[in-house]
Amino acid sequence: MKAIALFSGGLDSTLAMKLIIDQGIEVVAVNISTGFGSTKDRLEHMQNMCKQVGAELKIIDIQNEYLQDVLFSPKHGYGKHFNPCIDCHAKMFAVAKRIMEAEGASFLISGEVMGQRPMSQNKDALQTVLDESNCEGLLLRPMSAKALAPTIPEIEGWVDREKLEGIVGRSRDRQLELAREIGLEDFESPGGGCLLTDENFGKKMVDFIKYDTFEVKDIPVMKFGRHFRLAEGAKLVVGRNKEENEHLQNIQNDKFYHLKTIGIPGPHGLLSKNATQADKELAARAMLTYTKATQDGEYKIAFDGEEVTALPLESREMMQGYTIL
Repeated sequence: MKAIALFSGGLDSTLAMKLIIDQGIEVVAVNISTGFGSTKDRLEHMQNMCKQVGAELKIIDIQNEYLQDVLFSPKHGYGKHFNPCIDCHAKMFAVAKRIMEAEGASFLISGEVMGQRPMSQNKDALQTVLDESNCEGLLLRPMSAKALAPTIPEIEGWVDREKLEGIVGRSRDRQLELAREIGLEDFESPGGGCLLTDENFGKKMVDFIKYDTFEVKDIPVMKFGRHFRLAEGAKLVVGRNKEENEHLQNIQNDKFYHLKTIGIPGPHGLLSKNATQADKELAARAMLTYTKATQDGEYKIAFDGEEVTALPLESREMMQGYTIL
């Protein structure tokens, strides 16, 4: 007997897997990547959680499918920000069902707890996800199973319902108790939840799609740096620290120039390749404003090898009117 688990790396999904593994069932932990989550640290964390409970981890990339089918036309709308949570969950379960069939597994599990998130994990939302993903009966939620209708694995006797949980609501007391009982360590996940639930990230997304068609290659651009929309419509991204500069340097996206200061330490930047001459000049001056450049000298900025001579702006406050975040 094998089950496919929708695995986020969090405590609930880890405990859900453990409850099923303890009943002698093989569990494959599937983390579905939309591009708006996992960092390297989070991947290491997920590997550690799976190792502790005895599950195999697989990462499934659905970025193209997610942009095409979910992000910009969610049937059930967005949450508080740019997060189409119900449609997102339904897509993930539909993908997991495909994996279940390919792996020869018998059912799906998730770590969802009824009532933990009032909008996306209330009883109606949980049922909507089942209906939209065509997973009715196949999806077992071990953490809240006793508060929900029995699923096929329980009805058929593959899983002992009495050994599952009936947690409802936002309290984590029972989860923490279970973690202590099984000796689970380092279960508090590092940062790396869905960026679409973040208000500031949502503002950047709204701005981007106002001016351009959003593609998978644009996702890394959105994750780092100060973001500006310049006077004539170009997008400028300026790194805020060494780590962000390194990430921006590694981005390969033919929509953007790479900007770098010459002869003076400074941030790394990205600028829309359709920028007007006026926006190019403003971008160069803005870049210098985030260095120690002074008004009594001229400096150079490289635009993918092309050099532009500029002076810094009189103050960083002059960029406030162009700031997205």
